[in-house]
Amino acid sequence: MTARYLATSDDVRRLLADRGEPRYRADQVFDGLWAQRRPLQALTNVGKDLRSHLEEVLPNALAPVVVQRADDDMTVKWLWRARDEAQVETVLMRYKDRATVCISSQAGCAMGCTFCATGQAGFERHLDAGEICEQVLRAQHESPQRVANVVYMGMGEPLANVDPVLESLTRLHEDAGISARHLTVSTVGVVPGINRLREFPLPVTLAVSLHAPDDALREELVPLDRRYPIAAVLDAAREYAAAKGRRVTFEYACIAGVNDHVHQADALAGRLRGFRGGAHVNLIPLNATGGFTGRAADHDRIARFAARLRERGIAASIRRNRGVDIDAACGQLRARTVPVRAGSAPSATMGP
Repeated sequence: MTARYLATSDDVRRLLADRGEPRYRADQVFDGLWAQRRPLQALTNVGKDLRSHLEEVLPNALAPVVVQRADDDMTVKWLWRARDEAQVETVLMRYKDRATVCISSQAGCAMGCTFCATGQAGFERHLDAGEICEQVLRAQHESPQRVANVVYMGMGEPLANVDPVLESLTRLHEDAGISARHLTVSTVGVVPGINRLREFPLPVTLAVSLHAPDDALREELVPLDRRYPIAAVLDAAREYAAAKGRRVTFEYACIAGVNDHVHQADALAGRLRGFRGGAHVNLIPLNATGGFTGRAADHDRIARFAARLRERGIAASIRRNRGVDIDAACGQLRARTVPVRAGSAPSATMGP
């Protein structure tokens, strides 16, 4: 028995061949699950008995624990439980003509970023490729719009789980038909992982969670900076941009009085010069968490920060947070059931 979205087309063919089914039946099942992105029980071109059999031998890996919908029903968040009780989160963001899914690559996270709800609760385990892909396909089942974009920005550090992540990228591209350019992998700066992604054949989008223009501050926000300082991360990102011909995005969570000063925008702009295709900074109002005393910078300060970056020749945008009313930031639902780790609170210098 294997999980439904971990099974390959060859796996499905073997399962059905053992049952005496013709090859075309296996192709119908696999195409329905992946290319058509339909639930198993919706595959009405397959007999009811066979669907029931497949429910048993190809079960889902994830079961919903909590499902929350925004008031406008355009954002949906799931807390899933795996068969070993590990918990992960997924967010579906619907728009008029498309949908985006934000997925988890790990249950929890070992990176320990001080402002992140996932990091505060600690690390459970890596997800396999099937568990990663299942989040996308299960979200598609709830969306009348076709999922066109997938962002690996949920729970976990994707490039600390690099082999399953690369496998899932391949399957989402080849089996589910999602354009490689609409698959985005976000990292806090795992340099060997960025290098692996550079060698990966698909030109996926790289997003680097930077959050500070200097190592002293970034070490407080992102402890991994002690191992991979900003210069090393940016060198790897430049090599990625040069190899793939893709613009790199830099995520920057704006924390009031901490990293939102104009002089920090100047320093950041200086760091981001020299990227092939330019660099793009995505400014994100901080999502408050119980384990962090900082608060989001106000809109005017973020707007000034963005304007300063643009004056210095760096493209900048301000993310509109979706699903605030349902705690859609990664790790927030799981944090209700997994306690914050001891010692995860930020230092006094990180206050507002």
